[in-house]
Amino acid sequence: MRNMEPEKLINEFKALPIHAQKQVFDFIVFLRERYKRPVTENQSGRKPLAEEPFVGLWKDRKEMSDSISWVRTLRNRE
Repeated sequence: MRNMEPEKLINEFKALPIHAQKQVFDFIVFLRERYKRPVTENQSGRKPLAEEPFVGLWKDRKEMSDSISWVRTLRNRE
């Protein structure tokens, strides 16, 4: 394998004709898509939704045991 120093790669790229540079660019886009890593908690900085503090916030409220009826009643009042 040849030495892959960034400056040398850039110089080699610049030495190519413009249509060949476009092919290199298209190939890089293809490779980035092919080897794309799935987004994980570490990359996104987000917790899974089930671990968010608001999930289950109203679980102990009696009027929320039937949330459909609660919403229907609320809409009727409004």
